[in-house]
Amino acid sequence: MAGSGSGGAEDVAGGKSRFDDIYDRPDPRAYFRRLAPLEYEIPHHAQPVFRQAAVERAALDAGRPHGPALLDVCCSYGINAALLNHDVTLAEMYERYTSPAHQTMSTAELAARDKEFYAKRRRPDAVPVFGLDVSAPAVHYALEVGLLDAAFTDDLEHGSPSPRLSRALAEVGLITLTGGGSYVTARTFTALLDDARRPVWASAFVLRTVSYYPIVQTFAAHGLRTTLDVSRTYPQRLCTDERERQYAIAAVRALGGDPTGREESGRFHSLHYESRPDTP
Repeated sequence: MAGSGSGGAEDVAGGKSRFDDIYDRPDPRAYFRRLAPLEYEIPHHAQPVFRQAAVERAALDAGRPHGPALLDVCCSYGINAALLNHDVTLAEMYERYTSPAHQTMSTAELAARDKEFYAKRRRPDAVPVFGLDVSAPAVHYALEVGLLDAAFTDDLEHGSPSPRLSRALAEVGLITLTGGGSYVTARTFTALLDDARRPVWASAFVLRTVSYYPIVQTFAAHGLRTTLDVSRTYPQRLCTDERERQYAIAAVRALGGDPTGREESGRFHSLHYESRPDTP
């Protein structure tokens, strides 16, 4: 979660760089400044996939008073929610938050500008989005500017959902994940699915350096069948240095993958998994 959006400072755990320091800031400017040189791009690739999944999931609840909400796990500053529900691109967000004009603003000034910016670009087909991340500053900013309809900082790796999160999970029909597969485990998804009240789907982009199998097993135990898009991989970001590149190569090979042309070229790649009820 915090630090899970792409992998700070210069601390390297297990060979993969961490960016914990950019998730505890009061606004997303440091996040975008740090990730821009690394060409972090997985939210861009996830945008059309999540949008289609949200449309298909909502169709199941046609006729109900309220449509299903989407829960973005490891949501940080609400990047996926911004792209899903607004006419904005990831490139535009990079330009906005790294521009010199935005560096001199206070957080309050930036938040006021962002609230207006996203409101003007709100799509008519926007869906309710809840955000889950242990970084309180990140989710609070996303909530303040209108990207999230509800925000939660529960650490489900070490505890159960709060009563407030449990109530919210009754409305969730789709869980999304980009980048957080390196940091959250089956414990988080077990906690979420145990409190679900609607049929829940999941759409996840997971680095090829980690195994998603334990989470797939958790979904199966809750009646969900997971499929893997074998047609392609999705570029995530550049490796920070040679040490991280070597880590990525070794990790992919250890899981039976081929890093040629991907991690060997110095860029992390992700796989896309969809989990849906195992019914005809």
